[in-house]
Amino acid sequence: MTTAPLPLHGLRPLDIGLRVRLGAVLLVPCLAWAAADLPQARQLLAEGRYAQAYELLQPQQASGRDDAAFQLLLGEAALRTARPQEAQAAFERALALRPDSVEAHLGLGRAYLAMGDYARAKIEFETVLRFDDLPPDLESQAEIYAEAARGYADGRRLLSSGYAMLGYGNYRIGSAGGGPRNDAFYAARVGGRLNYELDDAYALVGSLDYRFRDYDAEDRRNDSDLRWNGAVSRNIGEANWIAGVRGRVSYRGDSTYRNDFGVYGDYRLRLDEDNQVAAGLEVRQRRYPSGPLRERTRNIVEATGSWTRSLFDGKASFTLAGQAGREFNTERADGDANFFGLSPSLNFSITENLGGFVFGWWQNDRYNIERLGAPGDSLVGIGTRNDNLYEVGGGLTWQFAPNWSLNPEILYVRDSSNILAARYSSTEIWVTLRLDF
Repeated sequence: MTTAPLPLHGLRPLDIGLRVRLGAVLLVPCLAWAAADLPQARQLLAEGRYAQAYELLQPQQASGRDDAAFQLLLGEAALRTARPQEAQAAFERALALRPDSVEAHLGLGRAYLAMGDYARAKIEFETVLRFDDLPPDLESQAEIYAEAARGYADGRRLLSSGYAMLGYGNYRIGSAGGGPRNDAFYAARVGGRLNYELDDAYALVGSLDYRFRDYDAEDRRNDSDLRWNGAVSRNIGEANWIAGVRGRVSYRGDSTYRNDFGVYGDYRLRLDEDNQVAAGLEVRQRRYPSGPLRERTRNIVEATGSWTRSLFDGKASFTLAGQAGREFNTERADGDANFFGLSPSLNFSITENLGGFVFGWWQNDRYNIERLGAPGDSLVGIGTRNDNLYEVGGGLTWQFAPNWSLNPEILYVRDSSNILAARYSSTEIWVTLRLDF
């Protein structure tokens, strides 16, 4: 049996004031009780007593609905006690109340991951975190982000991860590259990432990556490549921006190196749980300090954009990226060049431990200095060089033990040009053993 509230119509002002004060007196202890429990809930979570924290907070959901701090604690307790749907709802309420909350974004990403929604988890994590050189498969990417997110929930501000790889493969040059020729190679790679979370949703980001390839053929150079990055990022609601510097030192044979150095900025926006867009701009120099390739030194301005879409309940994601820019201040015989291109990719999970990916890349380079066509060129008379560059690849990732994976991959490269000397094709097949830590 329920009792209807007494109507206010007809009551004297004194009666109305008395009833309002009475309601406030009854409400305040309830709100005060919920607020007083937050330190206790934090303590229980810090001690790993997740079930007790959940039992303490769950009955107070109604009174804590408009309290972002309460929702964050409830979401964490629900997530730690295998209630990802409840955690998702709590973190979403926390974000609605506090859009710039790092904890809410990372918690929501972990909730998606716990439900097997890898693509949505990755989109959510990337609203806060910036990691380079992730594994090629979707689930492993989400897991690496989630490990950092768990560290943040445990009170760590320096979030780090690393990887090491060993591989073996075959490199075949096609007839367009002067082949055919087959060369076996061994490959190694090692690197790491840092993300230090500051106050006000700022973070310092850094990465280092070294790659080496040793060919069996004595007349072929071995390749080595060192890449580095340092930047500052900030989360603003559903968006994240980053600005920084990055570079690369590559060995090109005959004691010749290529140095890249540039400044860049990138803006990433989560449109909704299934869609993310990004736009970036970089200005860099590609410099050959000495040797026969010195004339290829040039400056580059490049704009990029991308759209990522979650598919199949987060078990796959599709990305369409594009790039456009200009290469200038070069002494190349063909002069400066404008370029533009597209790069689609599909990343998918097959089973809990098996994933795959396929991608394509195309770029058109148009040079500005006219030249006379040489024998074998498709250039007729006097004209400018025009190249179309293509890459198509794919692979699988089998996680056979925690943090360990085996990755077979294939890559086909073709450079088409109206200049015979610029035509090239190759096929690479390799398998890599990878450790993420």
